Amino acid sequence: MNIGSLLTRSSCIWPERPGIVHGARSTTYAQFNARANKLSNAFRRLGVSSGDTVALLMNNCMEMLESMFACFKAGLGAVPINFRLHPLEFAYIIDHSEASVVVLTSDFNADIVKVRDKIGQARHLITTSDAEGELLDYEKLISLESENWVDVQAKPEDVAWLFYTSGTTGRPKGAMLTHRNLLAMTLSYYADYGTLGPKDAILHAAPLSHGSGLYALPNVAQGAANVILESKSFEPEVVFRTIQENRITNMFAAPTMVNLLSESISVSKYDLRSLKSLIYGGGPMHVQNLKEAIERFGSCLTQLYGMGETPMTITYLPHDDHVLEGDEVQLKKLSSAGFARTGVEVSVVDENDHPIRIGDMGEVVTRSDVVMKGYWRDQKATEETLRNRWLHTGDLGYMDERGYLFLLDRCKDMIISGGENIYPRELEEVIIQHPAVREVAVIGVPDRKWGEAVKAVVVMIPGQKVSEDEIVAFCKSRIASYKKPKTVKFVTELPKNNYGKILKRELRAKYWAEGNL
Repeated sequence: MNIGSLLTRSSCIWPERPGIVHGARSTTYAQFNARANKLSNAFRRLGVSSGDTVALLMNNCMEMLESMFACFKAGLGAVPINFRLHPLEFAYIIDHSEASVVVLTSDFNADIVKVRDKIGQARHLITTSDAEGELLDYEKLISLESENWVDVQAKPEDVAWLFYTSGTTGRPKGAMLTHRNLLAMTLSYYADYGTLGPKDAILHAAPLSHGSGLYALPNVAQGAANVILESKSFEPEVVFRTIQENRITNMFAAPTMVNLLSESISVSKYDLRSLKSLIYGGGPMHVQNLKEAIERFGSCLTQLYGMGETPMTITYLPHDDHVLEGDEVQLKKLSSAGFARTGVEVSVVDENDHPIRIGDMGEVVTRSDVVMKGYWRDQKATEETLRNRWLHTGDLGYMDERGYLFLLDRCKDMIISGGENIYPRELEEVIIQHPAVREVAVIGVPDRKWGEAVKAVVVMIPGQKVSEDEIVAFCKSRIASYKKPKTVKFVTELPKNNYGKILKRELRAKYWAEGNL
C-alpha cells in the first residue's frame, strides 16, 4: 500500500488531463507523475532512504505537490510546513521531525541559511530557484534523473505524512499519518462528499501544508485538476475569477476565508455555478456567518469537523442541511458539526471516559482507520491522547438524539465562574448577531470573587459604533444573566495562528499574568 500510487494510476488512465495548473504554468497527469518520479530518484541518489523524513517549506506551487507525491512514492515521510511560520518555528519542526532533506521555495532561501545551525540533521537543502552555496537547484537536480520509477511497497502503518499541529497550546506535535490513514481519508471523501472525476477541478486557495493538501489526494486519485491560486494572499476577487476561468468544482476553505468571500462585493461579477462543493472547517463557524454564506453560495457548502490527528474526518454537515428554511429542528442543525463520517465512530465521554447521556456535555472522542498512529517521538502525549483505543480531541460538546454533534469549546477554553460552567462559543454565537460586531472571542479572566469572570473581546464592523453596556445588555436579553460578559474590550483585530484560528491563549495570557481585569 503506497498512497503515492494514486498519482501513478491516474497518470496511466488520464495521461493528458490537466494535473496541476498554477497561473500560466501547467502539467498533464503524465508530466506531474514523471516529475515526481524524477524527484524520487533524486532523493535516492542523495542517499535518502525509505523511512526518512523530508521537510517541505514551500508556498503553494506546483513543486509542492510534486515533492509531496515524490515522498510518498519513495516511502519517505513528508513534513509539509506552513509557509507563514516564523523561521524559529519552522526550524523547530525541521529539527524535531529529523528531516534529512528540506525542499523549499526561494522565498525561504535566506531564512533557511540563518537557521542552518538549528537544523543540523538536514543533509541537503533543495530550492526551487536562486540556488547559492549549499542550496541545490530543484530543476537542475531532477533534470539529471530518469522518470522511470517503481513505487516503494510501503506498509500500511508506515508514516506518509507528519502533520504538525498548529501549536495553539505550546510546541507543535507531529501527528504520524500513515498510508492507511490517508487512504481511508480519501475513500471517506467519496463516501460522504460525492464522487470526483477527470472533469472535476479543485482550487487550492488554502495552504497545501494543511487541509487543501490533504484534499489533493481524493482529487488526484480520480484525475481531477489541481488548480493553485495564483495570488499568494487570499483575495476574494482572484478566487472568484479562478473559479470561473477554471470551472472549479470543489475547494476547501477555513471559516475566515468563507467569511471574506461572503463579504466581498465581487461575488456577483462572476459565474460560480461550476462550484459543487465548498468544504469549510478547521475552526468554529458562527451561525450568523454561516447564514450569510448560505445566502451567497447556496447549498454547495459542507462543513467538516476533523483535526490533524484524524485528518479532515470526524463529522460533517452535508449540503442538504445548509438551508435557511425549515422547522426548528432543521434550523438548529446549522449550529452543529453534523454527524459521524462514514466508517467513523464518535462518542461523548465524561472525565472517566464513560459514555454520557444524549444532551449531556463531555469530551468528544473518535476512532477509525483515519486516526493517527501517534505523535512523533512523544510517547507521553500519544498515551494521553490515544486512551482506551479512542482519540481524545480535547473538544467539549454533546450529541442530540439524531446523532448530530454540537461543539462548544476546547476543554481548556471553558470558563468556570462561581461554580458555573460557561462555554465561550455559546456566548460568541449571541454577540456575533449584533449588527455592529464583525468578530468576537470570549475568554475567562481572573476574578477575586468568582474565580473567573467572562470577558468579550470584540472587533467592530468599520464605521459602526457600540458601547460596552450595549453589548452586555444585548447578551442579557438573549441568554441567562450569569453567562453575560462582565467586561468588553474593543480591538482592531484578534490574534490568529497561521490557519486563521483565534489564539485565545494569547488573549488570556496578559490578564492571567497581571492577575486583574
